[in-house]
Amino acid sequence: MSQKSLNTPYIKALWLSIGLHAVMIAVLFIGDFSSTPKPLPTPSVQEMQPIQAVAVDKAKLDKAIDKIKKQKNAALTAEKKRIENIERRAAEAKKRRAKEEARIKKLEKQRKQKEQEKIKADNAAKSAKAKAAKAEKLRKQKEQEKKKAEDAAAKARSKRIKEEAAAKKAEELRRKKKAEAEAKRKKELAEKKRKEAEAKERAKQEALIAEQMAAEMASRNKARRQQVLSEIDRFAALIKQSINRNMIKDRSTMAGKTCKLTISLAPSGFVTQVVIGQGDRVVCEAAKTAIYKAGTLPVSKDPEVFKEMRKIAVTVVPEF
Repeated sequence: MSQKSLNTPYIKALWLSIGLHAVMIAVLFIGDFSSTPKPLPTPSVQEMQPIQAVAVDKAKLDKAIDKIKKQKNAALTAEKKRIENIERRAAEAKKRRAKEEARIKKLEKQRKQKEQEKIKADNAAKSAKAKAAKAEKLRKQKEQEKKKAEDAAAKARSKRIKEEAAAKKAEELRRKKKAEAEAKRKKELAEKKRKEAEAKERAKQEALIAEQMAAEMASRNKARRQQVLSEIDRFAALIKQSINRNMIKDRSTMAGKTCKLTISLAPSGFVTQVVIGQGDRVVCEAAKTAIYKAGTLPVSKDPEVFKEMRKIAVTVVPEF
């Protein structure tokens, strides 16, 4: 049932109710229904009386309209509940119908399954009967084959005796060759062990030589490293001397103060960058100015030493 068809009786009843209430409101406007006759008012009273009547009629009108609204809302609520009840019953009926259809489908499936089982059983019976006939045929065939096999066995027995004699001779020959091969294998194994022992001793000697060479190389590297560090320290001292020579110093503000600088150098000694680290600001600025004033600083011509001092950190202590 559609929503439109459900609402049609309700709409008719609603319009009828609205019409009746409209008639009631019109009657309220026409006159007063009190039983006591009113005295004729004086001219001044007559001027005020229509205003009071209008006020009373408006109150009644509002009350009537409020009543209509309440009745309308009650009717709408009732109709909504009635529609919801119809829809709920329709949904329940739909569920029951779906459940019944599912039950019918299940029964139909079971019926078809039983039919298939019966067909399978009939086929199995036919197959069993065919197998029995085939088995009987095979039994007779095997009896004939058995007789032929017995005849063949007698011939095979004679042949086997000859073959056993040949096999015995072949076994003796195989054992002889096996013994010779075992002796050869033992000899080769002994030779292999001897060569392995020689290789092991040779590897031991080579490892010892390699260890001695590594120790000597480590000693040389250590000495070279100490030499490089010593050279770096020497050039760091020369750089600090150069800074002090070019530095404008003031004992009153710089005495007892220091500054740490990181200087980037080109292979020619040319200063490419100066980064101020920790220390007194006045000393740091004076030292930085002195470095750029010098332009180039002492660097080692040894590539390995220069690689270590390409970016060198020095602590400048003003000398007075």
